[in-house]
Amino acid sequence: MRTERHSSGLEGWALILGASSGFGEGVALALAREGMDIFGVHLDRKATLPNVERIAAEVKQMGREAVFFNVNASDPERRREVLDQMEKTLADRGEPSSVKVLLHSLAFGALKPFISFSPKEAITPAQMDMTLDVMGHSLVYWVQELVARKLMIRGGRVFAMTSSGGTRVWAAYGAVSAAKAALESHLRQLAMELAPLGITANGIRAGVTDTPALRKIPGSESIKQAAIEGNPSGRLTTPEDVASAIVALSRPETYWMTGNVIGVDGGEDIVAFATSSETGAAADRSEPVR
Repeated sequence: MRTERHSSGLEGWALILGASSGFGEGVALALAREGMDIFGVHLDRKATLPNVERIAAEVKQMGREAVFFNVNASDPERRREVLDQMEKTLADRGEPSSVKVLLHSLAFGALKPFISFSPKEAITPAQMDMTLDVMGHSLVYWVQELVARKLMIRGGRVFAMTSSGGTRVWAAYGAVSAAKAALESHLRQLAMELAPLGITANGIRAGVTDTPALRKIPGSESIKQAAIEGNPSGRLTTPEDVASAIVALSRPETYWMTGNVIGVDGGEDIVAFATSSETGAAADRSEPVR
């Protein structure tokens, strides 16, 4: 049973890409707590589905709606299917044009070096293209469809998760770094083109956060330890820190903030720190990061 809207000024639906863990999970729960219904897109196998079910159940316990799709968010056909279903759901409820927030938090890419004495270990064109498409370009395609279908109109907020990895060098992180750099460029272009429509677009640069995606990065333990020691606030960033910032930025009063990359890191990025992974000491890893 749905409860009355929260008095925070947040209403409508949020679409979370990468909703099953980490930042996506934290933001989905935080926005639901503030009165928003949740569409979630995730890609999980049987072993991790219980966590998705838990998230959806928590959203519903708050009196909000939770509609989740277990699909590859970067696949054009799956994207259209999800948007078709979203249109139907909103039309059936008499709530067209009610997607107020989009969060792009997809973390699936190849962690492989550009150069290797063993050609099989170096990144391939297919892996490079996949990483940039999932973690960078897919943002553009989702926004295009949301706007074209009038699911998101004036007052909408577009957010995408980036990181300091877009400007730093870590072992085997080249493709992901390129994707983050592309993502930030896409956000600037989207901000310009969406401004006349009254929709904002901003990047969120989280500090080092202990998420499933981080744990896939070579040398992640060293990265975490260096961040704890170097962060002037004395700890890692949490998904809840990021969720709180996105809740605040989703409010109507932030309509004049667009085209930015906003740090949510306790001051981490203003303090330089080095780890063994940045100098290439960590072992190469070829499996995708999620």
